[in-house]
Amino acid sequence: MKKRVMVVDDSRVMELQICKLLEGSKFEVVAYCENGEEAISRYEEIQPDIVTMDIIMPGIDGLEAAQVLLEEHPDARIVIVSSLICEETIQDAEAIGAKTFLYKPVQKEGLLKALEKAMM
Repeated sequence: MKKRVMVVDDSRVMELQICKLLEGSKFEVVAYCENGEEAISRYEEIQPDIVTMDIIMPGIDGLEAAQVLLEEHPDARIVIVSSLICEETIQDAEAIGAKTFLYKPVQKEGLLKALEKAMM
């Protein structure tokens, strides 16, 4: 059975790219949310195995959305996916409980490694 991934990103292109990169793997995208508020409201309904979370989005940012998700669902597995390459951002993501951090542009090997790490 494939692991269920929820993609949270304000760019539909990113969701489509992740879908394509996961073809033939043990992961599949089961939901797409274009902002943090939508991710928080739909998490319970979707019950994904992993959430990929962009940081810069309209409304609440990805780090805040991840923090809320982890407060409400401590077992949530969140992979931060961002173009913000900054040690402070990585530390912030780790501090709130994100499993790992993945840089954009996303490559297949890096994505699969990040998802595998999140499942541990």
